[in-house]
Amino acid sequence: MHNDKINWLPAEWPAAEHVHAGTTTRKGGFSRGVFASFNLADHVGDEANAVRQNRQLLRHAFALADDPAWLDQVHGNTVINLPADRASRTADGSYCNLPGQVCTVLTADCLPLLLCNQQGTEIAAVHIGWRSFCTNIISRALEKFASQKHEILAWMGPSICARHYETGEEVRTACLELISDAGIAFEPTRPGHWLTSLQKLVRLQLNQSGVDKIYGATHCTFSDIENFYSYRREGNTGRCASLIWMDC
Repeated sequence: MHNDKINWLPAEWPAAEHVHAGTTTRKGGFSRGVFASFNLADHVGDEANAVRQNRQLLRHAFALADDPAWLDQVHGNTVINLPADRASRTADGSYCNLPGQVCTVLTADCLPLLLCNQQGTEIAAVHIGWRSFCTNIISRALEKFASQKHEILAWMGPSICARHYETGEEVRTACLELISDAGIAFEPTRPGHWLTSLQKLVRLQLNQSGVDKIYGATHCTFSDIENFYSYRREGNTGRCASLIWMDC
């Protein structure tokens, strides 16, 4: 879907034509200061009215039938069903098999994972940091799909890349407890610390789950100051949104 009213990174994947997906950039909104300018998060200290205007702009730009399903993300493994669980906002992912509902996650270094089946009848959006990864949120999301795993497409949106993401031994240990092959995503630096690839971790688990149609992972939020917020780079900052929905 082409849109020239907001800055938008569309998912490049062979999804059905009526499935729309991608990630917003930080450009073109109403927020100021460290949140400049298209911050879509209402929990980071930005002016409430600016966030409200940004969200209204997003809905108008894509003529969305309903507001995106904004979540209160807690780095856990809860994936809600839309629209049934829409009031249950504390989650790190959402799934839907109906048109018009917008599955949405907010990120500023964590990895946004968008999923759909080849038929374009099932979609999901998942927020993945190392904590939610280690609580097996990818499997929780895939379990929602009635489709076979080989029929599912996955797109990894902008996230921090390994060269800017150093973690401690506890992260590597936790990942190895979930997946024995997770060591390929870690490169040693100083003692007890590792450069960590969220992209490799996610790809590894998707592959092991039977999902082999994987796309994206081409933008680093830390490196691209112009287009993306980065919590590790800036600390106090905004959030971009990754969205997926099916036409009504």
